[in-house]
Amino acid sequence: MNYKNVSYTISHIFVMLFIYIFIAHRYSTKKTAGICIGSFLAITIPNVLKLNFFPNSRLCYLLVTVYQIALTQLTGIFISKWRNSKALFIGLSGSNYVIAGSIMAAILHIYTGNLYLCITGCIVTHVLILYVLYTKIRNIALDYQGETMQSWWKLCLIPVFFYCGFSCLTFFPYTLDNNPQNIPGVVMFIITMFVSYVVVMRYVSTETQRTDLCWQNTIFETYIKNLENQYYLVEQSEKNLRILRHDMRHYSGMIDALLDQGAYQEIKKVTEHINTVTDGNKVTRYCSNMIVNTMLSCMMQKASALNVEVHRDIVVDEKILVNSYEFAMVVANLLENAIDCVKDFAQCRKYVDVKIHCEADHLLIHMKNEYREDIIFDAQTGLPKSRKGKNHGLGMQSVQAFADKIGGNIGCYCEEGIFQIMLFAKL
Repeated sequence: MNYKNVSYTISHIFVMLFIYIFIAHRYSTKKTAGICIGSFLAITIPNVLKLNFFPNSRLCYLLVTVYQIALTQLTGIFISKWRNSKALFIGLSGSNYVIAGSIMAAILHIYTGNLYLCITGCIVTHVLILYVLYTKIRNIALDYQGETMQSWWKLCLIPVFFYCGFSCLTFFPYTLDNNPQNIPGVVMFIITMFVSYVVVMRYVSTETQRTDLCWQNTIFETYIKNLENQYYLVEQSEKNLRILRHDMRHYSGMIDALLDQGAYQEIKKVTEHINTVTDGNKVTRYCSNMIVNTMLSCMMQKASALNVEVHRDIVVDEKILVNSYEFAMVVANLLENAIDCVKDFAQCRKYVDVKIHCEADHLLIHMKNEYREDIIFDAQTGLPKSRKGKNHGLGMQSVQAFADKIGGNIGCYCEEGIFQIMLFAKL
């Protein structure tokens, strides 16, 4: 039995296992496992061509290897929840990781010639590396796959060049069996690769934390501005009500005089004026949660300034099971997008239907508004895409990240000129 057949088969098993473990799934567990098993068979069977039927053909080796690489990486992207460059990075990294096991099998074969020792060393190497990576970086890999980082395509070059380097040193055009003097260099190359991955993952973690900190700062800055607006409104209301209380004795005297004259219609006008002043200085409470209420107050002021009517059905408990600041920002982003969409319409179309429920067992956001221009949807997320260019549309990315974080489902559709977006999660 050729040790290469067994070694390559084991490597294909572990690369699919790596992809399955380290990539967030788009499909169910069974379906994802079935896809990975199918891909494993599709990339393993051609090994017979390059290792048994045409072992000396470099062209066959090259064509089969390119096919196996392409299918492996497409599998990782296909099962990925987001199907982005980060999924490609994980797949490429998996291809690099399994090379270490194949190299271990080749080294043991060169020095011992024992097939069973080669297979055992190959499996042990794969298991140990997979265990270390599982315990050290799996959470980082899964946590940050849905995040946006502009440099991720560049990071994909790291595993690509490592793979090319390994291939040139160990497999193509000459193998380690033909050049055993390359073994020390290959071992050092493996060590360099794993050290580089530690640095890369630390960079990813740091970059993501920095991004999260920027978002948090944006959230708090917006919240503080809204609090300032609320404080100003409350201060103005209190000032106007103090004036009204001061003037009440004059209104009382006026009413007494009008009563003596029997001018009841004039009295009615005076009381209506007093009620109007009182209502105009009332601070509206939209929900029980102070943070969400503050954000809603800001959005309602914007809607009022643009003459946009907001039909509300809002129930948010004082204490909720999700981060109040993040939830408030999601509400603000969605509501602001809806208001901006209808602000230039005729008055009869300037409205937004808003339903926000965040209670003990569930969270629901459902917004509806008319639209005029065709809405462009992102191919990956299915959410609306900004027409303003690359650095816009961050609000929808924030909404998507929040939905992923709480395990919620978000979707939107257009029907008969009405755009609807809904976010739902069981808490």
